[in-house]
Amino acid sequence: MLGLLLLYWIGKYFYKLAEEYDKSEWGFAILGVVVYYAGIIAASFTIGIILDIFYPEFLETMNDTVLSLFMIPFGILSCYLLYMLLEKSWKKTKADKDRFADQIS
Repeated sequence: MLGLLLLYWIGKYFYKLAEEYDKSEWGFAILGVVVYYAGIIAASFTIGIILDIFYPEFLETMNDTVLSLFMIPFGILSCYLLYMLLEKSWKKTKADKDRFADQIS
């Protein structure tokens, strides 16, 4: 249930960002959720490989629930970074359009 609520909030923030800058709302809401899962998968592989190299028996004895809860911040961080990147890029584009529109007038 916690996972669905988290996915809802991620989608909602990306939806509002895309709506503010006149982009595809649903496309970017889905992109936010996909990036969340991609961040979790990338962090899981990286940490799994590192732990397997240095502590081979650690992953066999670790609880899967604890490991999945440990990966949530990595998914949120990847969403946050994409959100900031999109917002910065779109602000710059919008400012350029506004400046160009002022020159025409």
